[in-house]
Amino acid sequence: MTDWRQRAVCRDEDPDLFFPIGNTGPALLQAEDAKSVCRRCPVREPCLEWALESGQEAGVWGATTEDERRALKRRRATRRTAPATPPRR
Repeated sequence: MTDWRQRAVCRDEDPDLFFPIGNTGPALLQAEDAKSVCRRCPVREPCLEWALESGQEAGVWGATTEDERRALKRRRATRRTAPATPPRR
Protein backbone atom coordinates (compact mmCIF):
# COMPACT_ATOMS: atom_id res chain seq x y z
CA MET A 1 0.00 0.00 0.00
CA THR A 2 1.38 3.39 -0.94
CA ASP A 3 2.09 5.99 1.73
CA TRP A 4 -0.79 8.32 0.84
CA ARG A 5 -3.33 5.60 1.58
CA GLN A 6 -2.00 5.23 5.10
CA ARG A 7 -2.83 8.90 5.75
CA ALA A 8 -6.27 8.90 4.10
CA VAL A 9 -9.15 10.09 6.29
CA CYS A 10 -11.47 7.58 4.63
CA ARG A 11 -9.65 4.69 6.32
CA ASP A 12 -11.83 5.35 9.37
CA GLU A 13 -15.09 5.47 7.40
CA ASP A 14 -17.44 2.78 6.13
CA PRO A 15 -16.18 1.94 2.60
CA ASP A 16 -19.78 1.67 1.35
CA LEU A 17 -20.11 5.43 1.84
CA PHE A 18 -17.77 5.96 -1.11
CA PHE A 19 -19.69 3.70 -3.49
CA PRO A 20 -23.23 5.05 -3.86
CA ILE A 21 -25.59 3.01 -6.01
CA GLY A 22 -26.78 5.23 -8.85
CA ASN A 23 -26.46 8.95 -9.39
CA THR A 24 -29.86 10.34 -8.41
CA GLY A 25 -31.85 10.85 -5.21
CA PRO A 26 -30.28 9.28 -2.12
CA ALA A 27 -27.14 8.36 -4.06
CA LEU A 28 -26.44 12.05 -4.67
CA LEU A 29 -26.66 12.75 -0.94
CA GLN A 30 -24.39 9.81 -0.21
CA ALA A 31 -21.85 11.04 -2.77
CA GLU A 32 -21.90 14.48 -1.16
CA ASP A 33 -21.32 12.91 2.26
CA ALA A 34 -18.36 10.98 0.86
CA LYS A 35 -16.97 14.09 -0.81
CA SER A 36 -17.19 15.99 2.49
CA VAL A 37 -14.90 13.35 4.03
CA CYS A 38 -12.51 13.77 1.10
CA ARG A 39 -12.48 17.55 1.41
CA ARG A 40 -10.94 17.34 4.87
CA CYS A 41 -8.36 14.75 3.81
CA PRO A 42 -4.67 15.68 3.55
CA VAL A 43 -4.12 13.27 0.63
CA ARG A 44 -7.05 14.25 -1.58
CA GLU A 45 -4.87 15.19 -4.56
CA PRO A 46 -2.76 11.99 -4.63
CA CYS A 47 -5.96 9.98 -4.22
CA LEU A 48 -7.57 11.70 -7.19
CA GLU A 49 -4.46 11.28 -9.34
CA TRP A 50 -4.27 7.59 -8.45
CA ALA A 51 -7.94 7.14 -9.37
CA LEU A 52 -7.40 8.85 -12.73
CA GLU A 53 -4.19 6.97 -13.52
CA SER A 54 -5.55 3.57 -12.50
CA GLY A 55 -8.90 4.05 -14.24
CA GLN A 56 -11.15 3.86 -11.19
CA GLU A 57 -14.60 4.05 -12.71
CA ALA A 58 -16.71 3.48 -9.59
CA GLY A 59 -16.95 5.39 -6.35
CA VAL A 60 -15.86 8.70 -4.92
CA TRP A 61 -12.10 9.27 -5.08
CA GLY A 62 -10.34 12.54 -4.26
CA ALA A 63 -13.71 14.25 -3.74
CA THR A 64 -14.90 13.42 -7.27
CA THR A 65 -17.65 11.17 -8.56
CA GLU A 66 -17.40 8.91 -11.60
CA ASP A 67 -18.99 11.58 -13.79
CA GLU A 68 -16.69 14.30 -12.47
CA ARG A 69 -13.60 12.18 -13.14
CA ARG A 70 -14.76 11.41 -16.68
CA ALA A 71 -15.24 15.14 -17.31
CA LEU A 72 -11.81 15.89 -15.82
CA LYS A 73 -10.19 13.27 -18.05
CA ARG A 74 -11.89 14.78 -21.11
CA ARG A 75 -10.69 18.29 -20.18
CA ARG A 76 -7.15 17.05 -19.66
CA ALA A 77 -7.19 15.18 -22.97
CA THR A 78 -8.48 18.28 -24.76
CA ARG A 79 -5.68 20.39 -23.28
CA ARG A 80 -3.05 17.87 -24.40
CA THR A 81 -4.34 17.80 -27.97
CA ALA A 82 -5.17 21.49 -28.34
CA PRO A 83 -2.78 23.37 -30.63
CA ALA A 84 -0.48 25.84 -28.97
CA THR A 85 -1.63 29.44 -29.11
CA PRO A 86 0.61 31.49 -31.39
CA PRO A 87 2.45 34.35 -29.71
CA ARG A 88 0.81 37.78 -29.88
CA ARG A 89 2.51 40.46 -31.91
